[in-house]
Amino acid sequence: MCVLSLPGSLLWMWRRRRKKKPQSGSAQSRLNSSCVTSAPLFCSRPLTGSTEIASHSTSCLCASLRLHSANAIPPHTLTQLARRWLAEDTPNFDPAGVCVGSREVEARLLCKTPNSILAGRPFFTAVFTEVGCTVDWTYQEGADIGPDAVTVTAVVRGPARCLLLGERPALNCLARASGIATRCSQLQAAAAAGGWHGEVAGTRKTTPGFRLVEKYAMLVGGVAMHRQDLSGMVMLKDNHVWASGSISEAVKAARSVCGFSSKIEVECCSAEQGREAAAAGADIVMLDNFKPQVKEASTSCLIFTAYVPHKHTPLSPLQELHAAARSLKTEFPTVLIESSGGIDPENLSLYLSPHVDIISLGCVTQGCPVVDFSLKVQKPE
Repeated sequence: MCVLSLPGSLLWMWRRRRKKKPQSGSAQSRLNSSCVTSAPLFCSRPLTGSTEIASHSTSCLCASLRLHSANAIPPHTLTQLARRWLAEDTPNFDPAGVCVGSREVEARLLCKTPNSILAGRPFFTAVFTEVGCTVDWTYQEGADIGPDAVTVTAVVRGPARCLLLGERPALNCLARASGIATRCSQLQAAAAAGGWHGEVAGTRKTTPGFRLVEKYAMLVGGVAMHRQDLSGMVMLKDNHVWASGSISEAVKAARSVCGFSSKIEVECCSAEQGREAAAAGADIVMLDNFKPQVKEASTSCLIFTAYVPHKHTPLSPLQELHAAARSLKTEFPTVLIESSGGIDPENLSLYLSPHVDIISLGCVTQGCPVVDFSLKVQKPE
């Protein structure tokens, strides 16, 4: 269940995925076919209800309403973002615009990173709409672009100087969003392959001023966004606890302000702190920087065995993730357990546990490689 994505009831409605719509023929044949001009921003085909996480398809917020990720972005927000990015890149004159003039040109958007997930179409299109250009897509949002070394993913048309004004801001958005969506899809596939049914989530470790794009990319890639900002959900970290005196006091003070409408999460570094947080009324207990135990091989279920240190070395909190999660779930079955800290694509499988509801990873955005896109103006025939 997704508890950390959009505000209100949408928090619980995301997590529906549909199988990828097959693409027939080569990229060139798709480019020359009617799908270039008629492909919708998101596929309107009824959802199948499939929960196959590994499918590189569009992530949906609510299957019954066919509410797609892009619909969560207000149109005026897209316009404001596009104008801000364009103003940042061209605050004054554009001398290069004199060289190319305003003749109508066509440019092809090329993806040069095979097996990437396409994300960021709304932002890319908004930038070019703002400068008077049109964009026709050959791939749907959330689609796997495929194994080809170079793939035509869209065609942009408009006045030459205007097209070149929008080129860099639009490519930056698309490259960053697609990179995040690709990593998110890989993480979800890894979690599903391990038989885990919890939520992989991002964090608030986003690029300043670019959070909406990066959070949106998480949705497209199939990962929960976690809280949007400090106002969206209360998270009491170690500094909050130390400043307030205790976990119980911190939770009490936070609840007096946020009331019943906001969740409270507490970052804990030991099982004892987790119990204190849950007893104080926390909705989510984060087990931060807990190390996983050794996982035994099993093809049917997840089996974890306790890490066994030297006989003279007592178990530390960093060695008790699964034991702590199991204990907390037994005592507080309605409290959500989140694991975070030091988790990456390589060790994710070690943190999968039936007692852990959420696994959050900063690497969803930090250090995430971008997808290589370029825009090539076609020479007139």
